[in-house]
Amino acid sequence: MQGPRPVVLSGPSGAGKSTLLKKLFKDYENVFGFSVSHTTRQPRPGEVNGKDYHFVTREEMQKEIDAGEFIEHAEFSGNMYGTSKGAVQAVQAQNQICVLDIDIQGVKNIKRTELNPIYISVQPPSIEILEKRLRDRKTETEESLQKRLTAACVDLELSKEPGLFDLVIINDDLEKAYSELKEVLLEEIKKTEESRKS
Repeated sequence: MQGPRPVVLSGPSGAGKSTLLKKLFKDYENVFGFSVSHTTRQPRPGEVNGKDYHFVTREEMQKEIDAGEFIEHAEFSGNMYGTSKGAVQAVQAQNQICVLDIDIQGVKNIKRTELNPIYISVQPPSIEILEKRLRDRKTETEESLQKRLTAACVDLELSKEPGLFDLVIINDDLEKAYSELKEVLLEEIKKTEESRKS
């Protein structure tokens, strides 16, 4: 894998990863690129195939997993999700820092590969605050909300494992969380910007 070191961002749904990433992508235009994950779930309204996700059938995805084309994959709420090697290489080929937004299972899988990313966990200040954020989105049924909260509790417990993450950000203040995120990525950002100039 050539190019800048990828970044693995993990944390429960509602912890604020997307908000932090939007700021990062806006402030450092073209420095970061998203690896587009594969999923077997149906697209939500407004989602674009190849941009939000690669929407595939379970058969297609299983075939590629069996062929060793995936860095990590997991099953969540009856759907498969995963990151293909091709998705990461596509970003690195553009001399961008590849951002992978994955769950804790995925983090553990990537630890067993040669990817060598910077591991960052974004966490809510508490489960209560996380629940409020998820409810405020109004995108979940009660059942899926409870599933997400249960998954979040497991996620937060597992993320306490020593050495799993290079940085844990508790996102209770967006500006503070964002400056912590930028600080840990600064060296890679500089390298990427410099290699662009040469």
